[in-house]
Amino acid sequence: MTRIAIHHTEGSFSDRWMEYCGAHGIPYEVTSAYDSDILRRLAAFDAFLWHWSHGVPQDLLMARHVLHAAEKMGLAVFPNTATCWHFDDKVAQKYLLEAVGAPLVPTWVFYDLDAAVAWIDRATFPKVFKLRRGAGSTNVRLVRSAHEARRLARTAFGRGFRPLGYLQNADVRLKRVARQRDWVGMLKRLPSSLARTYHARRGMDREKGYAYFQEFIANNRFDTRVTVVGRRAFGFTRNVRPNDFRASGSGSIDYDTKRVDLRCIRMAFDVAAKVGAQSCAFDFLAGESGGPMIVEISYGYLGKAVYDCAGHWDPELGWVEGHVWPQDAILEDLLAGLRR
Repeated sequence: MTRIAIHHTEGSFSDRWMEYCGAHGIPYEVTSAYDSDILRRLAAFDAFLWHWSHGVPQDLLMARHVLHAAEKMGLAVFPNTATCWHFDDKVAQKYLLEAVGAPLVPTWVFYDLDAAVAWIDRATFPKVFKLRRGAGSTNVRLVRSAHEARRLARTAFGRGFRPLGYLQNADVRLKRVARQRDWVGMLKRLPSSLARTYHARRGMDREKGYAYFQEFIANNRFDTRVTVVGRRAFGFTRNVRPNDFRASGSGSIDYDTKRVDLRCIRMAFDVAAKVGAQSCAFDFLAGESGGPMIVEISYGYLGKAVYDCAGHWDPELGWVEGHVWPQDAILEDLLAGLRR
């Protein structure tokens, strides 16, 4: 009988994995990936699932290593190395997407201030400046001039930037609270939220020693998010924030499938297969020629946003009606692989 180990973090994919295993009579055990003897413990299992987070310093320090070691022991793991080695690292994603010939929005990375400034002096603006870390459009800014770009580059090769701020996406969060009329709940959660952010900031190094610029593609009113899980592709669009250029993290999701360019679906299936990802979320923009281009990718995403899709596409672009929890699909694919 298949034995599954799950690292549980409240609010992560593990909530659903544990519920699914309980409902289907699948034996599992909650196992802490932080234990020093985790590999010895995992020797008793066939599979290990851990929805590790970019917002937890300990996870960033060792999650990839533990999962890769578990793979070497012969366990089926999620996420496997091919799925997550580039997670929350836009620099790594640049090289990976270029290597497989994916249509990445033109991107430049520099590891020397002089090289960065020389490029800035030749470049046209605006451009988009990003840190390699950050989700929901955090650490992303529009650079309107060479002067501003040089200032950011000097900071990047000087004191650097904090990857996590106290007020990141505060506008979106406040709008969500207003819609739900949950002001009392917000005030109750605020102290613990600030404490988590404080400890996370202390555990994360400043981002410095590189400068990352990406082409700015104007006139996009929304981006397209395609999430691939095995042979399923879920798609929706996200409207750009008012008086902004960013769609990721806006919270303004539109599930009208007519807005989803099927070229994005084909492209997401193709790139996911090339990189060997068990699951991957792709963010697309329409390029200047009209064709879709990838902005970035991530194995981490909100399961509820995917579940709210009315259905999904298969690799032949056939439509399959019905809501699906991506966590269930991930676990089903893992179990199917073990049976094979």
